[in-house]
Amino acid sequence: MPNIALELGKQSASFGVKSAYGETVDVDGVSVTPVALAITGFGGGEMDGQGDGGGGGGVAVPLGVYVRREEGLRFEPNLIVLLTVAVPFVWVAGRALSRVIRALKK
Repeated sequence: MPNIALELGKQSASFGVKSAYGETVDVDGVSVTPVALAITGFGGGEMDGQGDGGGGGGVAVPLGVYVRREEGLRFEPNLIVLLTVAVPFVWVAGRALSRVIRALKK
């Protein structure tokens, strides 16, 4: 039986920069490189001699793309992800600010 930890180690060697930055694609003279936030995790163990197991998972959130044109290199964010992150942040910041103002009024 192969060692699961060694197999996971071999497979996870390709994570990191390769999972955060995609392959560069040329489209109509413009070079585009996708960028993502990639998170992975693995686990395994044995439960009181009853058996062993393991698993893993991951998620990748597309942050945007690097676009290289004749003018230079520029990062263009993914607006949907930006809004998904910004809306809860603005809500929490507004709530915190209202509590600070309420505390200063006392």
